[in-house]
Amino acid sequence: MKFKTHLKPSQALIDLTPLVDVIFLMLIFFIVTSDILPLKSLHIENPKLTQDSAPLTTQLLVVMDAQHVIYMGSKKAIMDLVSLKQRLQEEIVHLKQQNGGAEPTIVLSIDRRVNYGLFLKLFAITQECCSRLRLVYQPAEGKEWGEESF
Repeated sequence: MKFKTHLKPSQALIDLTPLVDVIFLMLIFFIVTSDILPLKSLHIENPKLTQDSAPLTTQLLVVMDAQHVIYMGSKKAIMDLVSLKQRLQEEIVHLKQQNGGAEPTIVLSIDRRVNYGLFLKLFAITQECCSRLRLVYQPAEGKEWGEESF
């Protein structure tokens, strides 16, 4: 049984299927290669002091920015104050195992625009987890001790 068709091929219609495929492939590529959160660099204004501190080899970085967001570790994992103590203890145990039992130092880098009460809460939590703490600051250029203006 033969069916006859009365459709004639037309050159006016463009097949958009390959174009849509290419657009979806490009979209997937850009989604996969982009960062979910742009946390590669944080702008933190540390207070300035006239002293320098020696670099430490075994350290765990805890950062609080001006918007009171807490980042922990070199990968800058976002934390809250409630779960920070547990995560700090886990990381300290991990760092001790990595470095032959040497106790790590927690390095606090806190933006100078953070209010003092929140700073003290963060400081108390980190002090409970580890006795070795270090605060990050920027050395002041040409100022004597005690001449810092806030």
